[in-house]
Amino acid sequence: MSIDLAPPSGARTLNSLGFAKPPAQTRVVAAMSGGVDSSVVAAMLKREGYDVIGVTLQLYDHGAAVNKPGACCAGQDIHDARRVADSVGIPHYVLDYESRFREAVMEDFADTYLAGATPIPCVRCNQTVKFADLKRVASDLGADCLATGHYVRRIEGANGPELHRAADASRDQTYFLFATTRTQLAYLRFPLGDLPKSQVRALAAELGLAVAEKPDSQDICFVPNGKYQSVVEKLRPGALEPGEIVHVDGRVMGMHNGVINYTVGQRRGLGIATGEPLFVVKLNAPKKQVIVGPRDALGVSRITLKDVNWIGEAVSNEDALDGREILVRVRSTREPAPALLRVGAGWHVELEAREEGVAPGQAAVFYDRGSTRVLGGGWIASAA
Repeated sequence: MSIDLAPPSGARTLNSLGFAKPPAQTRVVAAMSGGVDSSVVAAMLKREGYDVIGVTLQLYDHGAAVNKPGACCAGQDIHDARRVADSVGIPHYVLDYESRFREAVMEDFADTYLAGATPIPCVRCNQTVKFADLKRVASDLGADCLATGHYVRRIEGANGPELHRAADASRDQTYFLFATTRTQLAYLRFPLGDLPKSQVRALAAELGLAVAEKPDSQDICFVPNGKYQSVVEKLRPGALEPGEIVHVDGRVMGMHNGVINYTVGQRRGLGIATGEPLFVVKLNAPKKQVIVGPRDALGVSRITLKDVNWIGEAVSNEDALDGREILVRVRSTREPAPALLRVGAGWHVELEAREEGVAPGQAAVFYDRGSTRVLGGGWIASAA
């Protein structure tokens, strides 16, 4: 568990990024993925007069990842980022981070599935490659800050920077940034946090960006066809080992062709005939078992967490947070729900109302009940 504190910022600000100097004297590294959002950030900051440097990380090769020759969308994204940088007149660097990305994100992705959990590679990427490694690159380039196209808000509070939900709730990405430390938050900037997506696209057109009509990515970046099983099998040969599908009452219902094909809460595609609707309740990877049961068996009220990151109010020690009323989001697509933090023999969340489909490997993200502030979060280890 980490509780990372930073001193309050009382400096007078002279520019939109919060620095006490004019934009021309403020160097910004813009993380450019080749998409609309990050492109608008780079172009918008350049138009405001900032000293902008665009950096794109080459993270993967689709041909190597999914064994599909010619499927090199990563290459197209890099090309798009370079075109945008050229069009707005900023220097642009492409850094080869394939080995780092494979180790920190793709290998973890495969191992998490093999352990019977459901990974969130976007959080791991933000936690390691983007907000740790890229932050170091930006510092080496003499940048005052690192700007990204995430839809979150960074607000200066009485005790330093705070992370808040985006103004456009439908685009909010705070779930994927819960592991951001306060030290990182002090260096990061999110210029799109107050804007709806429609306005960002309008800005892209106004700025004449070639990517203005580029569709948003819907898949995990290194799983372009949505078939994550093939990626896991490629990284971990033999991952698709068969096993039993077992009812919570102990009955063997049938066989499956690999635990990695299932996730907690899944109903369709179980491959068993039964007179009642059944859902995946649990995955027992060591025994290669998929545990199924009725919908009632999905509901949980207590979640055990690991690797918790707290970026809320300052506390003398973590025990002071025991009984803290929060809102918690257990899936990126769900609204935060009322809960209590329990801190003592580990970190736990007690939900006021049972939640379904709470899967180990996903995140439980904490929000303040009276505001849009993100308080932190942790990885779900188990649920009961």
